[in-house]
Amino acid sequence: MPVFRDRISRRGLFLGLALLVALSGCSTTDTFEQPVPVPEIEASAEFKRVWSMSVGDGHDGDFLYLAPLNTGDLIYVASADGELYAVASDSGKVVWESEFEERIFSGLGGDGQYLYLTTENADLVALSREDGSEVWRQPLPTEVLSAPQSNGSLVVAQTTDGKVLGFSAADGEKLWQYDGTVPVLSMRAAAAPLVGGDVVIASFASGKLIALAAASGQPMWQYEVGQAQGRTELERLVDVTGQPLVLETAVMVVGYQGKLALVDIRTGQEIWSRNASSLYSPMIGGGQIYLASSNGDILALRGSDRREVWTQDRLAWRQLTQPMVYEDYLVVGDFEGYLHAIDREDGSLVGQLEFDDEGIRVPAQRLANGNLLVFGNSGKMAVFQVKPQD
Repeated sequence: MPVFRDRISRRGLFLGLALLVALSGCSTTDTFEQPVPVPEIEASAEFKRVWSMSVGDGHDGDFLYLAPLNTGDLIYVASADGELYAVASDSGKVVWESEFEERIFSGLGGDGQYLYLTTENADLVALSREDGSEVWRQPLPTEVLSAPQSNGSLVVAQTTDGKVLGFSAADGEKLWQYDGTVPVLSMRAAAAPLVGGDVVIASFASGKLIALAAASGQPMWQYEVGQAQGRTELERLVDVTGQPLVLETAVMVVGYQGKLALVDIRTGQEIWSRNASSLYSPMIGGGQIYLASSNGDILALRGSDRREVWTQDRLAWRQLTQPMVYEDYLVVGDFEGYLHAIDREDGSLVGQLEFDDEGIRVPAQRLANGNLLVFGNSGKMAVFQVKPQD
């Protein structure tokens, strides 16, 4: 079930959703229910493994999002217990491996020179892309769950208590800090900021999307993705936990108990919006928008007018990842570690694979060679092709 944090303490109060509902005596927009069993399907597609490996202990029992960093020829990946690898994306051959002495709390970010991560002790660390050795580090005010992002000269990290900090990529010098506000209760998740040459776009648990000047950290505009409503903190959750999707001069963003919207990246003006509730970014392919709703429904919307094309509701409450477009399919993972292939034309479930019995929290990624990268909570990492069954 989703995990929440309470900013009264540094690490937060990690409460199960069922307990929160029982304590509040109220319901949110969604009526939280037990996940449906894995549906039985008549498979017409299969996941063909290209290569696989194990990355330490993966999330090692922590509620983290240690997404691998795909840079084309190489995949950089870390585990919570400090294992670091650089892996050839086509073959799975390990180019180098390193042991980090501290627990790692975020996935890897990077630019042309360095890799970036954050530690359990709230340090931002820059590492060499050549061998994983430490180059510099800077303390952060509190923990960071999302991967630090860089445009090559600026590195940006966003803390769980709403602070956005900019550092020099060259030597780690702190350049600026923006202090956002977050509600008392929020999801234990955070969207990685978007870092461009002139602007940084950050998402907040308050339901706001805010653009900051990359040079100074000063706010340029803000957009309200969700507005807190209701009498209880649970009802008022409006977190934006998925990184906005850049579409030329606009960004597409979605919030929990909020809306799906397209916003002008220069001005923050809304281009269009519709009601939606999701913890992950939308995906676009073939003129359609695909969204994994917080209740487990997967929606296909026509891009031209956002009209619903189909809904897949057989994965209700299975805590799905962001959908990934792969040829004629969508691929999602779930909390029990299953991968599901969905026909993009009609939304039918056409393929299924039990990948990691500790679950899948990180969305799959499309590699430059067209294959699909999957990272499970236990540290299993594999590359697949999804094809019609022979």
